[in-house]
Amino acid sequence: MADNSPVVTPIGPCDAIPGTARLALTLLVIVVSSLIPLEHWPAHGLLLVVVFAGLSLAGVTLGYLARRLMLFLPMLLVFGLSVPITQLHRESAWGWMVSLWLRCTISFLAGLWLIHVLPFPELLATLLRWRCPPLLVAMLAFMYRYIFILWDELARLRQAREARNFGSGSWKRDWVTNAQMIGLLLLRAMERAERTHQAMLARGWDGSPKFLGTEARKGE
Repeated sequence: MADNSPVVTPIGPCDAIPGTARLALTLLVIVVSSLIPLEHWPAHGLLLVVVFAGLSLAGVTLGYLARRLMLFLPMLLVFGLSVPITQLHRESAWGWMVSLWLRCTISFLAGLWLIHVLPFPELLATLLRWRCPPLLVAMLAFMYRYIFILWDELARLRQAREARNFGSGSWKRDWVTNAQMIGLLLLRAMERAERTHQAMLARGWDGSPKFLGTEARKGE
């Protein structure tokens, strides 16, 4: 006998937290980490433990976290080293560097937790409930949508490049081709974005961000 009962999606511990509270917790962690002085570094360690626990509850795997940190930490390392290099006469420069590393790492991990527990449309709806300027929310919504347009056009241009080069080529030719591809990517993405904007105007878009009812109410 067939089971016609509805399929229930498992709800994680972080899903029970309202969307507004998730955003508030993230901002709270970032602000607290920015205010803690370096002398109280154990507090930074405690915040790191809290953030890692939140990432674990959100279902973030160690492999995914390691890949993201490998992209973020080298840039942070170079940026942090610029502090003692430019301020050699100050004894506290190295302390500022370590403090910068800790604060930026905590903020990055907190933001990573937020994007895993709060979908972007719900984040925009939460910002509207917080009385953020509608123009700012609309710009964020457009940025989110146009990223996928850029990605789609980039995939097509890469496929065309591989077809022309048969998958191989000199490094000099690759540099020239990539430079041309970037310019063409911007032009094609702008054309698609303009067509998307005209289609939205034809469907009655009045300039204010719109969300589905379930997304707008979710997290309240």
